[in-house]
Amino acid sequence: MLNEHSIIYIEIERKIDFYYQMQQIEMQYELLLNSDKITSASHQFELRNVHDISHKTFSFGGGILYLHTNQGVFSYKIQVNPTSFIHAFKSLKADNKI
Repeated sequence: MLNEHSIIYIEIERKIDFYYQMQQIEMQYELLLNSDKITSASHQFELRNVHDISHKTFSFGGGILYLHTNQGVFSYKIQVNPTSFIHAFKSLKADNKI
């Protein structure tokens, strides 16, 4: 069950099998927004270290969600509209004056 402040992102893993055939495995993960942090499968960012969230949509559907942090920009491939996730983030930042 998804938290109301979460979004699913996709990572593609490429493997070469025994017969030298490339296989692409699509893995889905949850980007979770809490009152003090954003957590992905491999990273955790405190909200005070996240400056902004933006996204770019593609004409064929989906897009990229960008987390602008003090450690750089992290990108996540998404298939859904991230507007509610971004609004929740901006609301938390404004409420906490972070």
